[in-house]
Amino acid sequence: MTTAAPTLAGRAPREGRGLRIGFWVAIVLVGLLLAALTAVVQRSGAPTRDPLDPTSATASGSKALVRVLEQRGTDVRVVDTADRVDADGGTVFVDDSRAALDPAVARRLGRQAAQVVLVSTSPAVLDAFGLDVEPVAQVGGDDTAATGTCSIPAAAGAGRVTTTGFAYRVPEGGPAPSGTDLCAPTGSGDDRGYGLVRTDTPAGDVTLVGTTSVFRNDTITSAGNAALALGLLGDGDALTWYTTTPGAPDAAPTLGTLAPPWVPSALALLGLVAVAAGIWRGRRLGPLVVERMPVVVRAAETTEGRARLSARTRDRTHALDTLRIAAVRRTARRLGLPRSAHVDEVVRAAAHATGRPDTDVGAVLVGGPTPDDRALVAGAAALDELERAVHAATSGDHQTDHDRRGARP
Repeated sequence: MTTAAPTLAGRAPREGRGLRIGFWVAIVLVGLLLAALTAVVQRSGAPTRDPLDPTSATASGSKALVRVLEQRGTDVRVVDTADRVDADGGTVFVDDSRAALDPAVARRLGRQAAQVVLVSTSPAVLDAFGLDVEPVAQVGGDDTAATGTCSIPAAAGAGRVTTTGFAYRVPEGGPAPSGTDLCAPTGSGDDRGYGLVRTDTPAGDVTLVGTTSVFRNDTITSAGNAALALGLLGDGDALTWYTTTPGAPDAAPTLGTLAPPWVPSALALLGLVAVAAGIWRGRRLGPLVVERMPVVVRAAETTEGRARLSARTRDRTHALDTLRIAAVRRTARRLGLPRSAHVDEVVRAAAHATGRPDTDVGAVLVGGPTPDDRALVAGAAALDELERAVHAATSGDHQTDHDRRGARP
């Protein structure tokens, strides 16, 4: 029996440490399992389609437009790199819906392609194509805009188009630059914008299309959308449909692409180190220990210290306000009011209990500035008198001023 006690005492800490280690290992395994399941579900899910995808038959795709163009004799080539764009092969449709195109690539296309149709909201790409406009708002709904008087032939032939998409404006609300045409207006005042913008380029012209609903499968048949889309993209015998996405060779560099290849691994390692350090330091934390203070500090020392500070700075108003606040709390508790009761409720209850006017009780409990020591002493005395009156009223030994006046002969 004498040898078993040390064995059991030494085994208990080991068992507790083993339970803690097993608990953290279980958490890590569960986290890894959830991450693996999430990756599997995302990989096995249906592939997502980008807006204006020329191969997508979904509502936001543009497969219907591509089919009609091919039926009309237009050779449509879908590419994802600028090197495959045939600048001399007719119209170039630059789909930068995700604002990922590198401005240098956009500048090169503007110098080489004679006719460019652009969809983008990137200020850098707009500037690279020589478009002196900026996005002003995202337009929704089913509103349409008249384009019969527009200088863009395809828009004039459409007559009216839906405005869903984006609207652009000239910076600072100035007039349109020379050689720039603005069509399909929306909004008013500072929110006024245009869904179509056309300007000249070194090689020809570029047409910025904010009314992207003219290309979508679900809205191409609305108003004159089909006429505008076919007029912009089917003017020649060939069309190059160029789409860029983040991470593509022609995409603008991001922080992730600019960082060295070893940075993600280093960040993951640092995260694991931080978690391990947290677990290690967390194991060292134990229960709170109550420590006896070497001296006994009286609770009144705080009040006395504040009183000395108020006396030294001659802040009589603050000193009397402190007494008033304490008196309000004691009076409210004496009258059975909740702690959340407003001071006005305390004043009315005290006035009703003592028979005094509300204004007199309010002057005592709230009052105003205290100019001198005499006012401070008088205010403190008034508070004591009011509290004694409330105590007497709640104890049943009080006779109000009204009762006294009624009892006089």
